[in-house]
Amino acid sequence: MNDTYTKEKIAVAVSGGADSLFTLMQLREQGADLVALHGIFFQPRDKAETADKQAVLEGLAQNCEALGVALTVADLSSAFLELVIRPFVEAYAQGLTPNPCALCNARIKFGLLQDFSLSLGADRIATGHYARLVRQDCALQTTETRQNGGIPGQELSGCATPALLQGRDPIKDQSYFLALTPAGRLAKALFPLGERNKKDVLSSLAARGIAIPQPTESQEVCFVPNDAYRDFLPRVAESLGIPLPGPGPMLLADGRRLGTHKGLWQYTEGQRKGLGLGWTEPLHVLGKEKKGNILRLGPRHEMRVDGCECPNANILLPPRYWPPEVLVKTRYREKPKPAIVRMGLEAQDAAMHIRFLQPDTAVAPGQVAAVYIPTGHGEPLRLVAGGIIGAVL
Repeated sequence: MNDTYTKEKIAVAVSGGADSLFTLMQLREQGADLVALHGIFFQPRDKAETADKQAVLEGLAQNCEALGVALTVADLSSAFLELVIRPFVEAYAQGLTPNPCALCNARIKFGLLQDFSLSLGADRIATGHYARLVRQDCALQTTETRQNGGIPGQELSGCATPALLQGRDPIKDQSYFLALTPAGRLAKALFPLGERNKKDVLSSLAARGIAIPQPTESQEVCFVPNDAYRDFLPRVAESLGIPLPGPGPMLLADGRRLGTHKGLWQYTEGQRKGLGLGWTEPLHVLGKEKKGNILRLGPRHEMRVDGCECPNANILLPPRYWPPEVLVKTRYREKPKPAIVRMGLEAQDAAMHIRFLQPDTAVAPGQVAAVYIPTGHGEPLRLVAGGIIGAVL
C-alpha cells in the first residue's frame, strides 16, 4: 500500500461479499483510516429478500465492529431506479442490449456513492473490483518502447490521472465494467484487489475466521432476480410506464418471413437457441429493427460485423498516445480483438469509430466497447477508452 494512503481517510464500499470484505480487512491491516460504506441500491421485493438483506447488514456490522471500523449505510435506491434500472428497461424497449453494470459503476458506485463518501470526509473510495490503478504511470514510455510492445506515447507532464490496467487474475478482471467511469472519478478510487487472485482472497478470509455475510457471488445483473429477464422486464416496465414492443415478423436477409417473434426485447444479437424455428441450417439473430418491429435472422456466416460506433466515448488516455492498432472488447467474456479507432467530435462529445481488423459475429447496439492498449509483453492491458455502442457496421 502506498504510504500516502495511510495519511488519508478511505471509504470502503462493502456489499457483504468476499471481495469488498477482504478489501476492508486488507486496508485495515495496513493501518488506513477507514469508514465502511454500504449502499442500498434497490429495496427488497418480499419478506424473504427483506430477511436476507437484514442478515447481510447484521453480518457487516459485526465484521466492521471486529475490525474497529464505523459502518455507514446510504440509501441510493431511488437514484438507482432512475439512473440504472430505468435506462436498462428503456434500452430493451428500444431493441438494445444494455450493460447496466458499467452504467452503475459510472453513475452510482463512482458517482453518487463516491460523492457520499467525500461528504463523510473521505479522500478516496475503495472497492473490491479486480482492476489496477497505477498512479506513477503518467510519465509514459517513449515511442521506441511502443515499437517493442510497451505503452505508446510521449511524456505527459503534470498528469494526475492514474492508468487503469486489467486485474492480475485473468478470470476475475473487471476493467471492462469500468470503461464508462470518468478519469476524474477513477483518480479518487482504490482497487486493492488488482494484484490479487480470487482464490487467495477466499483463503485469506477463511484463515482469519472471517464469516462472509453474503457468501454467494453476485448475479450477472444484481437487480434481476435469478437472471429471469422475461419475468423482470414486463413487470418493471409497466410500473415505470415504459411500453415494451410486442410480436412482429421474423425475416431472413432476403425478406422471407419465417414466423413471428415474441417481442424484440426477448432476443439478442447472435442468439441461436430459443427462436422456435426449424430451418435447413441453424439460424442466429442478425439484428433488431425497431422500425417495423423486425427480427432479422440468418445463418452464422451472415453474422459479419466489421465495426461499430460509440457516439459519446469516455476517454481515459488521449488518443494521440494510442498506438495505431488497439484492442477492443465488446463483451465481458471475450478476448480483446485487434482494431483501428478513428475519433471524431460530435456535439462536443468524443465519438469513436471502431473498425475490427477481422469481422466479429455478435456485436450489439447498447453493449459497451472497451478500448485497450498493451503495456508490455505478457503484462495486463491498459484501458484507455470506453463507450456505449450506438450502431454496428
